Amino acid sequence: MGNSYAGQLKSARFEEALHNSIKASLRSSSGDPQPIFTQLYLEPVHYPGNMEDIKPKVDLYLPCGKPPGQDLLNGQASNGLEEMEEDGNSDTSSPPPPYLHGPSPDSCCTMDGFCQAGKDLRLVSMLTEPIEVPAGFELVGAKSPSIPEHILVCAVDRRFLPDENGKNALLGFSGNCVGCGEKGFRYFTEFSNHINLKLATQPKKQKHLKYYLVKNCQDALCKGPLICWKDCKTRQFSISSASTSKPNSSSSLSIKENGGTNRHSCSPFSLLGRTHTLLLPFYLSVPTVLRVNGPTSELGADGRPPLLSLSQVSLGTQGQGYRTSDPGDSPVSSAMTSGPPKKRHRVWHPNPLVPVPPTAVPVPAIQPIVYSPGSVLAMPTPQPPVVEVLQPQPVTARETVIVPNNLLNTSGVRPVILIGHGTLPNFYGNVGDIVVSPLLVSCYKGNQLTEKTLSSLGLNSNQLLSVETVILLTLQYLARLGSEQIPLREVFEQIMLKAMLICPGGPSISPAQLPWLARLEASVSGGSVQVLVTQNSLGEGISESLHSLCNGPPHQQCLPTYVVIVFASEMSGNEFCVLVLGKYQARALAEGMLTTNEFLKEISYELITGKVSVLESNFKTTSLGDNLDKQLLHIQQQRKGQVIQPFQGDVTDHIQSQEAATMVPPSESGELSDMFQIHSPQLSVARSLLSLVCSIADSGSQSLDLGRFCKVDFLVLVPPSHVLVNQTAHRIRQSGVLVDLGIEDASSAHQRSDQYVVHLDGDFHAKMEAFMRKVKQNPYTLFVLIHDNSHVDLTSALSGSVCHGELQGIADRVVNCQEVLEALNLLVLQVSCFPFALQTRQSRISVHNEVHWPTNTDNTENNQFGEVSPQELVYFGLRDYSSSLRWGVASPILRSDDAFEKMVNTLLERHPHLHSMVIRSYLLIQQYTEAMMALTSSPSLRDHITPETLAMVEDLISAPGREGTRGRGHMLLVRVPSLQLAKLARERLEDVRDKLGLQLCFAILLGSPAAELSLPRHFANRLRAWQGCENEDWIPQTYEDLEGLPCIVILTGKDPLGETFPRSLKYCDLRLIDSSYLTRTALEQEVGLACSYVSLGRVQEPRTAMAPRDQETDITSGPQGPDLELHVDLEKSQSNVSTATKASGSLLENGVSSSDIPDSSQKHSTSSCPPEVKAGSIMMDYRTVPGTTSSFPFQVKQECDSPGNAAPRPSNTPPSFSSSSSSSSTQRPSQSTQCGGGSKSPLVSPRTVILSRAAYNLLAGESGSQLSSFSLLPHADVGWSSLLRPPFTPKLQGAEQSLFYRQWTVARQHHADHEAPPEPHPRRLLLSGPPQVGKTGAYLQFLRILFRMLIRLLEVDVYDEEELEDTITDISEATPPARTQWPDIEEIRKLPFDLFPRDPKFRRASSVYTDKMPKGLKDPKLEGESQMPVKRETVSIRLSMFAAHNAFHHCEQCHHYCEGSPATQLSECTFHAFTFCSSMLGEEVQLHFIIPKTKEQHFVFSQHGSHLESMRLPLVSDPSLLKSPIFTPTTGRQEHGLLNIFHAMEGTAHLHILVVKEYEMQHYRKKWPNHILLVLPAMLNSAGVGAARFMIKELSYHNLELERHRLEEQGVMRQDVWPFIVMMNDSCVLWNAQQPHQTNVSLKTVLQHIEATPKIFLYTMCGTRKWSSALARRLPAAPFSRCHLHDFVMLNVDLTQNIQYDLNRYSCEEVDFNLRANSSGLLLCRFNHFSLMKKHIPFGGHKDFLVKPKLTVMENPAPISPYQYVCAPDSDHTLLAAPAQFLLEKFLQSCSHRLFPKAVQNNSNPVLSIDSFLNIGPEVSVCYVSSRPHSSNLDHQGLVFSGLLLYLCDSFVVSGATLCVICGDRNSLRQTIMRLELEDEWQFRLRDEFQTANCSEDRPLYFLTGSHV
Repeated sequence: MGNSYAGQLKSARFEEALHNSIKASLRSSSGDPQPIFTQLYLEPVHYPGNMEDIKPKVDLYLPCGKPPGQDLLNGQASNGLEEMEEDGNSDTSSPPPPYLHGPSPDSCCTMDGFCQAGKDLRLVSMLTEPIEVPAGFELVGAKSPSIPEHILVCAVDRRFLPDENGKNALLGFSGNCVGCGEKGFRYFTEFSNHINLKLATQPKKQKHLKYYLVKNCQDALCKGPLICWKDCKTRQFSISSASTSKPNSSSSLSIKENGGTNRHSCSPFSLLGRTHTLLLPFYLSVPTVLRVNGPTSELGADGRPPLLSLSQVSLGTQGQGYRTSDPGDSPVSSAMTSGPPKKRHRVWHPNPLVPVPPTAVPVPAIQPIVYSPGSVLAMPTPQPPVVEVLQPQPVTARETVIVPNNLLNTSGVRPVILIGHGTLPNFYGNVGDIVVSPLLVSCYKGNQLTEKTLSSLGLNSNQLLSVETVILLTLQYLARLGSEQIPLREVFEQIMLKAMLICPGGPSISPAQLPWLARLEASVSGGSVQVLVTQNSLGEGISESLHSLCNGPPHQQCLPTYVVIVFASEMSGNEFCVLVLGKYQARALAEGMLTTNEFLKEISYELITGKVSVLESNFKTTSLGDNLDKQLLHIQQQRKGQVIQPFQGDVTDHIQSQEAATMVPPSESGELSDMFQIHSPQLSVARSLLSLVCSIADSGSQSLDLGRFCKVDFLVLVPPSHVLVNQTAHRIRQSGVLVDLGIEDASSAHQRSDQYVVHLDGDFHAKMEAFMRKVKQNPYTLFVLIHDNSHVDLTSALSGSVCHGELQGIADRVVNCQEVLEALNLLVLQVSCFPFALQTRQSRISVHNEVHWPTNTDNTENNQFGEVSPQELVYFGLRDYSSSLRWGVASPILRSDDAFEKMVNTLLERHPHLHSMVIRSYLLIQQYTEAMMALTSSPSLRDHITPETLAMVEDLISAPGREGTRGRGHMLLVRVPSLQLAKLARERLEDVRDKLGLQLCFAILLGSPAAELSLPRHFANRLRAWQGCENEDWIPQTYEDLEGLPCIVILTGKDPLGETFPRSLKYCDLRLIDSSYLTRTALEQEVGLACSYVSLGRVQEPRTAMAPRDQETDITSGPQGPDLELHVDLEKSQSNVSTATKASGSLLENGVSSSDIPDSSQKHSTSSCPPEVKAGSIMMDYRTVPGTTSSFPFQVKQECDSPGNAAPRPSNTPPSFSSSSSSSSTQRPSQSTQCGGGSKSPLVSPRTVILSRAAYNLLAGESGSQLSSFSLLPHADVGWSSLLRPPFTPKLQGAEQSLFYRQWTVARQHHADHEAPPEPHPRRLLLSGPPQVGKTGAYLQFLRILFRMLIRLLEVDVYDEEELEDTITDISEATPPARTQWPDIEEIRKLPFDLFPRDPKFRRASSVYTDKMPKGLKDPKLEGESQMPVKRETVSIRLSMFAAHNAFHHCEQCHHYCEGSPATQLSECTFHAFTFCSSMLGEEVQLHFIIPKTKEQHFVFSQHGSHLESMRLPLVSDPSLLKSPIFTPTTGRQEHGLLNIFHAMEGTAHLHILVVKEYEMQHYRKKWPNHILLVLPAMLNSAGVGAARFMIKELSYHNLELERHRLEEQGVMRQDVWPFIVMMNDSCVLWNAQQPHQTNVSLKTVLQHIEATPKIFLYTMCGTRKWSSALARRLPAAPFSRCHLHDFVMLNVDLTQNIQYDLNRYSCEEVDFNLRANSSGLLLCRFNHFSLMKKHIPFGGHKDFLVKPKLTVMENPAPISPYQYVCAPDSDHTLLAAPAQFLLEKFLQSCSHRLFPKAVQNNSNPVLSIDSFLNIGPEVSVCYVSSRPHSSNLDHQGLVFSGLLLYLCDSFVVSGATLCVICGDRNSLRQTIMRLELEDEWQFRLRDEFQTANCSEDRPLYFLTGSHV
């Protein structure tokens, strides 16, 4: 163990170690003595230096608990310098008994870093907080062992503090809490409890009050000098005087691949308390965090590691605990400390300490893992995982490498050691000057590939490469890297994969051949790669290389870039590692290992501690050597108060500042109209989202029941950016979605739109709790939680903390909380431009629940250029930028500033201790400073400014002065991720601008997520003038509001958060984005800032020129198919209830807004102007030809997500749309103001992006041979799931890309999805699309059409047809008749019966002849036309609370009515036969009842309860509300029939019986287990609806007689039994009453009213009229009428005893029955003030039979014509499988013109039909005559008939023209002819006899026609 004492042991240390070992063994609970020699540490090397630069850090995190055998010796972590003041006699070999505190008060805060009142005391949080310090008190910093990285701020009375000599401190204590303000703490014990120090020893102020706190030059509180307790001064001097070099000041790095795993911070104790692991303290000055094996196996007797050991760096499989599941992840663990050890721990020299900025937060503890040395690639079996609790083991003796002192200062490079294969040595000494990186180590772990992975790659275990081959491949790869390239894991992995595929196993290479071949491979590099073959170990080669670096000339320039060290070991074969010495490569690799949070902390620390002072001094002079401040002051004095003219002038024009400040451009009000449009891709995406929601509902998983929702509400979650909140709220306000969803009215929507947006910062709780409260309180509202930009914060809530001033883990706490996951009425929609980290193996989103922005590639693009206007807008995205490098233009839009890179490289070599972003930032500030000076006052500086910078600044200054711009200019966006650097840049650039007199020419804004936009008043006035806004208090709230303003926006923050920039953004300066951004998301989201909509004309020429060599173009015109067409409807009302089916189906589904109330705040993206109500709404047709929109007198609103960057459309040009393959975008106008005057829009160009060389190489990789950004690790929070994987091709997009990432990536430990359930969440959706493409507009449109769909689910299509030739009067012309509630029986008897069936459903039926036949009643029909189906008019109506529902309806009120319990629903029903004798049939009929137990009270059973005797009927005097039982015949509609009448009956008890066919009984029983079923006999399975009505009436009459008989025995009069039943179709949905205006009423109301009719027993039938929309405009002529009743009738079964429904009928059975009843002199009364709505149900019901041949089976049967339904008897005609009655009715409907040619279109000569009404076609009128005695018939005297129809009759006939006799068999037919002596006057021929085309067993019908003689 060497140091400056050359390995000599000191006897005192030996004795002390022996003494401590004996004492520890006595105290230990186990019998194992502690190892002695592991405690022997030598004295450290002493270096003189300045101790004020030292900022110690502690990372020795001890577990909260340990196993009995694991004695960690010391209960506290080493805290660097602050631990040096401990008592020299304190024992460190075993933990002392903890100091017991009293219990904390209830509900007090116990969080580390906070006082018990919950106030933050950490210095990082109080840097700029105003702190009130009482007189006589000092601010001091206290250290807590729980959070050693933080300093706690306290106020202490200075009398109790020592002076500078460490004396004169009073005993005791007096202090105040600066957090909560509590004062008067008199005991330090009490004070330590209050600030939650949580000490394990007696609290002492000397031990824990460490520093004075002072203000720095930036007025921020920072750590000052140490408090000199006792001998502190002497110790400090001894250490200081022994120091030899100034400590470097880099902060901790995590060693991990590609940015690594250790990204987020949490309390170390919270994790270690569970894992029982101990993290080793490593004192590295470079930001390095090593994950070393076996933490306890490396411990000395006092719990300290003796050496920085990498010999057991994990190369094996991972252990348990807090470790990423990525097998290719870094083998190095996470916790690093820096700081000198305690006085007895002297292996670490105290100088190269890791300084930690005040903003530092603890690093999460990750459990170390163990690796057993062995062959990397030869062993196919992975090592078993390590157990969670590790026992201490002695340190294994390994080689030690001493890192030379001043390595970084001497060589100018901090070497990076890339772990290869084999055992690395132990490093100690100046370990801060080296970095150990596992970048490529996963590529060497071929033995860990599973068989499944190998097979998916097309490999097997025999194809794994040998170590020798791997070494040669590594050399080959490094030798071919360029001078500005760094090794990348993804590239080398593909090299390895190709080698395995091409050359399995690799060539056989002997040990003697390897050195020669290795040097041969390195020879092609031109000296940049060297091979060092060592004889003894890898450590020998590393040590030799490091010492050669130190012994060479300072900052030598001829170093090789890579040194590959190879050691041929006899024990373990060949070993190797790579030493990176290239200055650019070593720095890039070291900085690339830092996460974004880590390098931002590093930058903060460098700025706070003043490490940049040397760099700052370089920039105090100009490039010409002049003093910058003096020169600027001289320029300012020369101006004499004048400034450069803001616009419409040149930089040489100076005017007085007061005059310039009042200059305002002319107002341009009314230049653009408000526009709100949904474009084709947005509509397509919204429909796709809706389709997914429907799929979830239809999946059968019961996770979403859309039928129960009637409303939609939403909340949008956005990252913590004030500008983004304003932007999203403006989109919501602009879209009108709040009004469309009905959750806000037009007046409140403007003010309350921001209530629907929540930014995820510390203040989200209130809004989120209110939202979840609404979710719970409104179970019938479907809520959508939209998580926009969901890729920004993926940290789990357990790992979340404050990182770089931002809270992390909030999104996980919101979208993944239990309440959100379990709410059945809540959908979560995650929206992201970069969804890669949401698409891992553990994703919470199903791959089937993803919607990707549509992509279209049209190879005929060049042909379309001539068809589309150059002004049309197309999306220009990331892929377009990459492909633009092939355009071959002189000034590419994606470029790298090579001159700037050369300057940066020069400065990087001079300042190796500083982070490259700090250096780049200072250089960037200088470049912009000198560019402004060169363009205004110092032209000599032009040669020292890069051309890119000069061009951008020149355009910024000169553009407003150009003619025609009206002072408008361009925006320059400078991306500076560090907030401190961004503030510095803004302050310096503003200072230079003001001194140069440019303060009114352009604005400089700091774009910080944490702050609103701040713009000087004169610039705001200029914007108001351009936008025509008259509100003087208006200020810009979004970046889009800055449209046209010349400005520099310095955008800061860790990540871009999705803000949209105006169209005037011209330049994006991304030169600070360098090799620290080595994940796909990190890099692409930066370039995504420039993505926008551009004019096709700007990309047409270069794309056209490139087209011959690039057929797969990226910018195309989009599809304009009819499926995406929006229909124009200028007369649409603002109601959400449509009045026409077309409107509801097309307009309202695809239409934008049913309420169009634009306001002036939406105009030109202004956010606060007062609303102005405008009338009108218009939906644009996508195929509108140019010029059509100019004729529309309405303004069109436009909804856009991003294209504030797109040009507005001129007023005379319609919008048209196209797509780009980069994201299938659409041409779209912007919501920003027009740039430039005139009515013609200028062409919009793509933005110019200036990149660093590192970022440029990655983005240009697609067009070159290098790796492209697509192949990088997708996100820093995920890892590759396998060591190797197939190559990622740029063609993978959308669903294919998602599947790739879901297979090959896993969430890291701190990722929110790391511990996600195995099954994806069923109600979570993902919408992904490129940046700034229009996703906000798409999901707002999704909300709108989702609401429309839910409304459609609550709407029904009802028939809307006026009655035929009805005598109705317009309301405006007629006086309504006297309102009478009930009919007068005498008045009704006086009314004539209207024989004509006026219901519109009888339009296609024969009309019934009356005295006053309307002329031209029927339109002429062509032969056979009646076969064609007729589309009946319908309208969509919103269901009311009194509607009848189908089986899909579910609600809490009626679930017991229609739903049975799942287990017992079938067994709880009883099956009963009911037999009666039918006089009509002449035989006994047996029906079956299925009666649920709950409905048995409606029936009478025998004494034993087994036999059904009757159905109970109420008495007339019964007080029950409803007396009539309701029968509903239904077939084929077990799901769609409206059989749930619970709401229609208002929940009132009633008797409802479903009449079903026998074969459908099980279907209805399953769907309606609580309903009574009346099952018809099996012989009626093929019968029509007439049979059902016949059976209902027969059963009801028979039951009436039984009940009368039963009740007579109880003394009840026969006439007192209620004789009425209700027959209601299964399509009756709503009932209305005219009171006097139409209103919905319940079925209960209608029945109660009719049942209360006076003398009700004298009426045969009562019913209601059919509803039509005309009823709302007109009143019926009379309140009651005698006419046909159908669909819903109340029937008196007593009076109709001898009148039956026709058992055989399939249609018109109700007309036939009505005519029979009327001819018998019975009263039918219709209540005209009630109307019935019938739902259009396209399923089941009276559907035609499929007529097909009975015996012949044909594969593709041709349709059979109705002419073939009949045939001659005994012929060879094809017999058909259909009921005879059905065939006859269909034949007569279609072919009656052949039977009755004289009757066609001849109303004056109808066909005479005796005793029945048959539909014989719409061309023929039928005169119905009853042959029964005493019947009342139409007076037909003098009427000449054109035909006679005898249908199954047995009575006399009258003379006519044509005779048609129909009978059941041929014998009856002949007997009828003979009995009626028809042959005397009628001529019959054999050829006129026919039968239906049935076989004999189907009982065909026969008919004979004859001619009158």
